[in-house]
Amino acid sequence: MEITSAEFIISNTQVSKCPMPDKPEFAFIGRSNVGKSSLINMLTQRKNLAKTSSTPGKTQTINHFLINQKWYLVDLPGYGYATVSKTTKEGWSQMITSYFTQRENVYCTFILIDSRLEPQKKDIDFINWLGGLGIPIALVLTKIDKIKQSELARSRKNFETRLLKDWEELPPIFITSAEKKTGRDHLLNFIEEASKK
Repeated sequence: MEITSAEFIISNTQVSKCPMPDKPEFAFIGRSNVGKSSLINMLTQRKNLAKTSSTPGKTQTINHFLINQKWYLVDLPGYGYATVSKTTKEGWSQMITSYFTQRENVYCTFILIDSRLEPQKKDIDFINWLGGLGIPIALVLTKIDKIKQSELARSRKNFETRLLKDWEELPPIFITSAEKKTGRDHLLNFIEEASKK
């Protein structure tokens, strides 16, 4: 897929104010500081489409971007270690829950995982929660330029082994680096195929 246009549509905290659910929607979410904004900018080849920051927790709203006038890329708040108040985190949690239980046009949710880390409980819990809702997911291992190939292989294997304790079948897994643009074509081709279903 070639991205010819990427347009910011709306940013809000209420699912009821999201765009009409008349196009396929692909959501991106992950723990704070996983490199989500950088990945979105790499996919769309727009430097500042999603706001990047050295401070985790920059994304605090549901952000809709219309891609090629055909589908929505949705940037969701991270979960995890952002230095925000407990009340703010609870607000994110309610927002994310509402989004996934009310949006009927979510074709796939990409859950971003830092490839450098051992399987994290927050990631596993979130993956299992979405699985329980019956929402299609794919996993995106990020920042692979920061580790050796042998470490990446071990990291992926550890994650797959942990997932298979709860899942009969593994979801699609993508290997990415926003820095090196690794995985861009694979992800976009997957979205293109999925949006036809």
